[in-house]
Amino acid sequence: MSAVVCPGETSLNCSCCDGDKNLWNFLKWRWQRLFKEILPASAYNFPLATNDPQFLRNNRSRPTITWIGQSSLLIQLGGLNILTDPHFSERASPLTWFGPQRVVPTGLAFCDLPVIDLVLISHNHYDHLDQITIRKLVQRQEGPRIRFIVPAGLGRLLNQWGARQVTELTWWDSLTFGPAMVTAVPVQHWSRRGPFDGNQTRWAGFVVEAGGLRFFFNGDSGYSNTFKEIRNRLGVIDVAALPIGAYEPRWFMKDHHMDPEEAVQAHLDLEARLSIALHWGTFILTDEALDEPPQRLQGVLQDRAIPESVFRVLQHGETLLLDSIF
Repeated sequence: MSAVVCPGETSLNCSCCDGDKNLWNFLKWRWQRLFKEILPASAYNFPLATNDPQFLRNNRSRPTITWIGQSSLLIQLGGLNILTDPHFSERASPLTWFGPQRVVPTGLAFCDLPVIDLVLISHNHYDHLDQITIRKLVQRQEGPRIRFIVPAGLGRLLNQWGARQVTELTWWDSLTFGPAMVTAVPVQHWSRRGPFDGNQTRWAGFVVEAGGLRFFFNGDSGYSNTFKEIRNRLGVIDVAALPIGAYEPRWFMKDHHMDPEEAVQAHLDLEARLSIALHWGTFILTDEALDEPPQRLQGVLQDRAIPESVFRVLQHGETLLLDSIF
């Protein structure tokens, strides 16, 4: 199926983003998966990077990015501490005893987080929106002051979990928060949290402009022309956080999750000066081996003569000092 620009700005029930259309395909995939060899979590040994939590807690001047795992980042930009899709629980599931289990510990312990100013939530899937983590954030000392920015329709759920400062944005809406300008942008995905709420809330990526840098957080997305539109509307992206995993089988996942080849094309469409690989190596969600995405990414970069230094694969917990790159 060819990539299309999601028309969800006017309708949430478009063919490319409709979770309901995949019920039987989902069952087909799960049946086929019974006959595949899916490596268990014990087969992987991803090293944790040695970071400096004390520096991160005290830092308000240097721009940094730390990969916590999956799509969770700590971004320090323009004097703000920003979390994306924070997930510190053991499972990406509505249940604490069943469902995809974390393969590697969080790259930064929850207790080592600095004071958080802003949280960006891309959509409501369980590996991106974790109730336990949100409740723990709002219970911190700064919890009542944390601003949560979410796609349209998700505010009520976060309010139920105790979040007080919640702002909903629809695509291309912007919000000024302190020194930062945050714009919600369209990506090709879908939403669902239960059996009867398919596409009842929006999904989004976010562009954050602060401290002289323009940062793009994708969340989840299939490949589409929206990356070119984001660049055309908002300008060249300095740093893009792009998903490279959870893409097999392609017949089922293609519309919703990019593979490494498509992630590289998104990087080029955005004219990103630097991209960071997300959404791999943390939970066993799909059929490819957890260590396959970065290996494929390396091959794609070599084939297209793109330096690996401009599309970085981080270790869990690794911190990049952006002022040493730009």
